[in-house]
Amino acid sequence: MRAAVLQEIGQDKLEVLDDVEAVGFGPGRVRVRIRATGLCHSDLSAMGGVLPQPAPFVPGHEGAGEILEVGEGVTRVKPGDRVVVCWLPACGACPACRRGQTELCLAGFMNAGTPNFRRPGGDLFGFAGTGTFAEQVVVDAGCAVPIPDDVPFDIAALIGCGVTTGLGAALNTADVEAGSSVAVIGCGGVGISAIQGARLKGAAEIVAVDPVLSRREAALRFGATKAVSPDELAGAKQLVTGGEGFDYVFEVVGRSATARTAYENTRRGGTLVVVGAGAMDDFLQLNMFELFFDEKRILPSMYGGGDVLRSYERTIALWRAGRIDLEGLITHRVPLAGINEALDQMRTGTALRTCIEI
Repeated sequence: MRAAVLQEIGQDKLEVLDDVEAVGFGPGRVRVRIRATGLCHSDLSAMGGVLPQPAPFVPGHEGAGEILEVGEGVTRVKPGDRVVVCWLPACGACPACRRGQTELCLAGFMNAGTPNFRRPGGDLFGFAGTGTFAEQVVVDAGCAVPIPDDVPFDIAALIGCGVTTGLGAALNTADVEAGSSVAVIGCGGVGISAIQGARLKGAAEIVAVDPVLSRREAALRFGATKAVSPDELAGAKQLVTGGEGFDYVFEVVGRSATARTAYENTRRGGTLVVVGAGAMDDFLQLNMFELFFDEKRILPSMYGGGDVLRSYERTIALWRAGRIDLEGLITHRVPLAGINEALDQMRTGTALRTCIEI
């Protein structure tokens, strides 16, 4: 089958090869024919070495498709079922799951060090244990979440990661209070989803912050009340909050510098929500006095900070009701052969979400 492969960490181009095989099928596993997958910035981070990932590997973790075959003991899905790929399935039995914090379950990482693919030259890994830049993937049955027939594959792919992460940061992690002031730093697909979540919760002011003009313009269409460049954030803080700072600031970049900016623009007693996935050697510096004196809450948000399956269901319900716009997030569509064009669009910030149609 065809798959897009990164041979070495640090390379910026993928090779689309046609001699790749999805491996690991057996009891408790399913084979999925991928129909659409989104390009998430985390894929770029893994390619560049910001996120740990063994190579060579097939990127992609935001996919949707249909079940081709199921292994022994699998009863939840059957061949022909439409599914979204969940890269962080919950086991239901670990301490995190028993506490209801299924987004913190580590079961999904247990297979991350096992090759998902093979080609004549050797084994290949799949990013985040999946690897959806391929025509087929073999994953644990818990990773294949059934979706209703009226949800298109491209929409379902977005729900698999970016939309769930951004919406959940506002709805679950922050639980944004109606009438509050919000700033969102980083307005790609995840940041735009956080903006939609803040709007759903009734935020009075939502300031989108991004260096790319097209993203700022998009943020206004999705519910931001003001959109500014990073250099204009101080002025927006003065105008919207009288200089006090925002009630909630979402950092959706994954860098200590932007997290520090987010902290400084959060009001005393306000909430900083860290959504971006950053590097292990990038440290956020805070002094002990400001932590004590300002009483700002710092809330990391992992995969939307809530039960993933429930979040999927909620997102579909909101989309059906017209309360959130998911179609508008997909600004570019390319075939698998055009994956490197899509990577360039992501790097330049000209795309909110690119759908790879496989």
